[in-house]
Amino acid sequence: MIITQSTSKPHFEARLFWDFEFEKINWEKSYKTIIGRILERGTPKDRVELERYYGRDKIIDAIQHEIAYLPDFVIEDVCKHYALQKTNLYCYSRKLVRSGHWL
Repeated sequence: MIITQSTSKPHFEARLFWDFEFEKINWEKSYKTIIGRILERGTPKDRVELERYYGRDKIIDAIQHEIAYLPDFVIEDVCKHYALQKTNLYCYSRKLVRSGHWL
């Protein structure tokens, strides 16, 4: 079953977006930031809402091709949840290319 994006605004707590004016968030244009934020800091309930709003396919596509950074624990978690290989994630391959001494 393919889930498509819902037309209603997603129901997330404003605390997850402390650095945004919550009421002014453009849920369409900011999807990469929102998906990354929910995957990193959201609850399981938030993840269900994320899939309801954006749909599983859009989330997977963003993880694989567009989101530039996710912490290691989130990479491991999304790989298990969505049955992905971390070597196929943009953020993981970007991390490998950028690894090296910090100086």
